[in-house]
Amino acid sequence: MKSAAPPPSLPPDPHSQPPEPVLAALGTSRKGLTTAEATRRLETHGANILPEPPRRGWISRIAGQFASVLVLILLVAAVVTLALGHHVDAGVILAVVLLNAGIGLVQEGRAEQAMASIRRMLALQASVLRDGSRRSLPASELVPGDIVLIEAGDRVPADLRLIAVRALSVSEAALTGESVPVEKDPAAQAADTPLADRRGMAFSGTMVTRGTGRGVVVATGTATELGRIGGLMAAVPDLSTPLLRRMDQLASRLSVIILATSAGLLLWGHWIGHLPFAELFMAVVGLAVAAIPEGLPAVMSVTLAIGVQAMARRNAIVRHLPAIEAVGAVTVICTDKTGTLTRNEMSVAEVETPGGTVRLDDTGEDGGIGALPGLGDLARAAALCNDAALLRTGAGWTVSGDPMEGALRMMAMRAGPVDPVAAATGWTRRDALPFDARHRFMATLDDGPDGLRILHLKGAPEAVIDMCDGIDRAEWHDRAHRMAARGLRVIALAMRPEIADRIDPDRPPEGLCLLGLAGLIDPPRPEAIAAVARCRRAGITVKMITGDHAATASAIAAEVGLEDPDRVLTGAEIDAMDDAALIEAAGQTTVFARTSPEHKLRLVAALQARGEMVAMTGDGVNDAPALKRADIGVAMGASGTEAAKEAADLVLADDNFATLAAAVAEGRRVFDNLRKVIGFELPTSAGESLVVALALMLALPLPVTPVQILWVNLVTGVTLGIALAFEPAEARSMARAARGAQAPLMTRGMVWHVAFVSVLFAVAVFAVQAWAKAAGHGEALSRTMALNTLVVLEIFHLFYIRNLHGTSLKWAAVAGTPAIWISVGLVVAAQLAVTYVPALQAVFGTVAVPLPEGLGILATGFAFLLALEAEKFLRLRRAG
Repeated sequence: MKSAAPPPSLPPDPHSQPPEPVLAALGTSRKGLTTAEATRRLETHGANILPEPPRRGWISRIAGQFASVLVLILLVAAVVTLALGHHVDAGVILAVVLLNAGIGLVQEGRAEQAMASIRRMLALQASVLRDGSRRSLPASELVPGDIVLIEAGDRVPADLRLIAVRALSVSEAALTGESVPVEKDPAAQAADTPLADRRGMAFSGTMVTRGTGRGVVVATGTATELGRIGGLMAAVPDLSTPLLRRMDQLASRLSVIILATSAGLLLWGHWIGHLPFAELFMAVVGLAVAAIPEGLPAVMSVTLAIGVQAMARRNAIVRHLPAIEAVGAVTVICTDKTGTLTRNEMSVAEVETPGGTVRLDDTGEDGGIGALPGLGDLARAAALCNDAALLRTGAGWTVSGDPMEGALRMMAMRAGPVDPVAAATGWTRRDALPFDARHRFMATLDDGPDGLRILHLKGAPEAVIDMCDGIDRAEWHDRAHRMAARGLRVIALAMRPEIADRIDPDRPPEGLCLLGLAGLIDPPRPEAIAAVARCRRAGITVKMITGDHAATASAIAAEVGLEDPDRVLTGAEIDAMDDAALIEAAGQTTVFARTSPEHKLRLVAALQARGEMVAMTGDGVNDAPALKRADIGVAMGASGTEAAKEAADLVLADDNFATLAAAVAEGRRVFDNLRKVIGFELPTSAGESLVVALALMLALPLPVTPVQILWVNLVTGVTLGIALAFEPAEARSMARAARGAQAPLMTRGMVWHVAFVSVLFAVAVFAVQAWAKAAGHGEALSRTMALNTLVVLEIFHLFYIRNLHGTSLKWAAVAGTPAIWISVGLVVAAQLAVTYVPALQAVFGTVAVPLPEGLGILATGFAFLLALEAEKFLRLRRAG
């Protein structure tokens, strides 16, 4: 029995081999494979799809949501509260835990979703030569060695080594970042040619914009460039945000302090023996309940959610809740060029004619571009030697066809003499020679009014200029080079009166009249320029990482205002650097050109190694791995691929870089408010803990019961704390330096504030308790007065914490926001009910407080605020 033939051996770097050796290595021919051979290869290589990665089970995913130390502390608090018989409060704590777990589950699996979106980019159907005839079959059935036919409008179904093309151009922006469709040529290239310059290849998932071609399949599924990017994404670990890292650290420290303090007091109380062990144990449980800030996670979640809503109104969609805070911490923004800083639409920026130069960047779309000698003939050639069309839509003009040709037609329309929709009034195309990479020009033979017949031609300047007579060719080549050095893609246009009926494809035209040069560019967004300046004022460095050419990248970088735009690092130069050298270069360079997905990943990692908090923007599949690796991935919502959106934390619905600057401002507001929330919540817990601890250490009765402490924590902590989430942005928040990933939630000043407020809490509560005993009140009224004192202190503390850098004693500070007074009103109403409603008195062990004692408690709160303000005045005066 005859053994099966071994699988084909593909030569390395197929773009560096002529088509015939590649075909031979793959064991195929220009007629394609037989059905039997294709079936055998399909069994060997597998389907042309990207396999789904294994997914975690529901039990594992749910368990993962409870791995946080803070969540475990909350669960302990719920168990303790339940043991105390307070079922409602235990239910509230559990609801907070379940809410946080639900948010985590919704965000779970973003990498799997990104991979799924990349898989959807594979073509559903492909035109293939099988058994010598053309067939249409599912792209999943393609195998190496298949001959695939592609034409304008097709999505390339696999990685192809092109063997024949006719005016073929492929848009590879989503894969390489190249803003202009790439003109394809089957000729072999150097083995080290960058991916974006491999003109003999067509890559899976890219779009054919013009012409036709055929190629042999050299890679399918995970072996394609698209599959390789999917593999890069799968290998990128998920990063935690600074907020989550700081909260984990804070929770860990709190847990250690709470457990150590509780254990120490339990041993102390047992040693001095002033309470039975069971009663002592419940007192220590009360201390633990007091120390746990139960309302903190809920209030922080609400603060983040309010920030998310505010960003949604500014066209920024937050996909990961903590990202709204993290974006305010960024120190470096690595931005793609195409579609982010630029409009992702080609336009003619400059025209050179024998009569002079005109720049089109400050004229309106429907306005003329000036009376320049020879401009009318150039515009006519641009419109007639053109296969694109302009379509009028509600949003303006849109291009059908090649973007470059659409830009030339738009320029012709602005010049005036040519109808942009009917192509050319009074002109008829007799013949055409499509663009071919071998001769590098396109030509049309056009019949005009009065029997005029003209050959119009456009193409690469180095080809067209040499066909023209009556000009200084060296001068015009120099003009073209200068335009290209400014980042423009240069097209030369020429004409010649003609008498022939056809264009001879085998004989290049001679004796042409050069009409001029058109320089095209993907123009920067005007709002991006202002946004870059705003970011720089905020201490944020903006860097461009693009797959486009170095000259184009440098020109756009200069226009949008990046630092040192002339210093460009290319992908080839990055490849030559080790990690240490790249870390150094990444800090000194702001423009990176001709980059691949691996380069973008390395650059993001290098900047993070420098301690930077990195945001990465992008819209293509090639950006997805770096978006996932960055601290904040920012995708374009309108023009971005689904892969980029699914890998990102933030999606800009309007594709506007200025929206990202607004997101940074919102992120800084959220972080400032989170600090206020923490500065409000922790002194409450610490103050209550200190009261209980001092009572145990001094062998005194507890001023408040554990149930009463839990009431204060939940009601004031959540209700009053939420009001801080609505605080407006602080003045000059975008004028201060970026805080970075290492900025702590708890500064030294905040630690001092917690300690100082805790001492004032203890002094105030024990003073009120002593006053109650001196007045002959019983234990129930004494504890009720202490409970109300804690609530009053919290209310006054709220007004203090709103104004950390200014006085709280001015009317503007007291007036606050509507949220402040609503929350204060709710807390006051709830506390009055606990104090005076009989049913609630039975639950919380309270009694009615007489009016004089109530006024005394209010006076205590005001004295507490004066003490805080005095400390602030002395501290700011010493610092200033």
